[in-house]
Amino acid sequence: MKLKDMSKEDLELLSYKDITYYILEEKGKINTVDLFNKIIKLLELPASTFDKKVGDYYASLTNDKRFLFLEDGTWDLRIRHHSKKAIIMIDDEDDEIDEIKDDSEHEVEENDDDFDSIATDDEDDFDDSDNDLKDLVVLDEDELELEQ
Repeated sequence: MKLKDMSKEDLELLSYKDITYYILEEKGKINTVDLFNKIIKLLELPASTFDKKVGDYYASLTNDKRFLFLEDGTWDLRIRHHSKKAIIMIDDEDDEIDEIKDDSEHEVEENDDDFDSIATDDEDDFDDSDNDLKDLVVLDEDELELEQ
């Protein structure tokens, strides 16, 4: 559904971020100020709303994974932009994975015994006595007032 087809009541049920999504979907990339002004106009909010809430609005956009802040200072939908990461395929991938598994299993077996001995040493050093609390006295408010 397009924003122009929605009633004011329908728009009021949406969050600012959801309205932003519809705006960016229809219009393309836009800067923060223009986006928030469009929302204020759509919801027929007072102009003072901009100064009070633009900071929170910007923060909410930065935390929402649907939006991407571009180098030119505009926002756009993340789905419109591709990542520059590439996946490199290696020949004989299965053989290399088997070799890695064999090495890691061997390391785990060697280190497993050492880890158990370290853990038991730590347990022996732990003192669970309440000797530090034996002199603790609990006073209620009336007793505190009498002492002062």
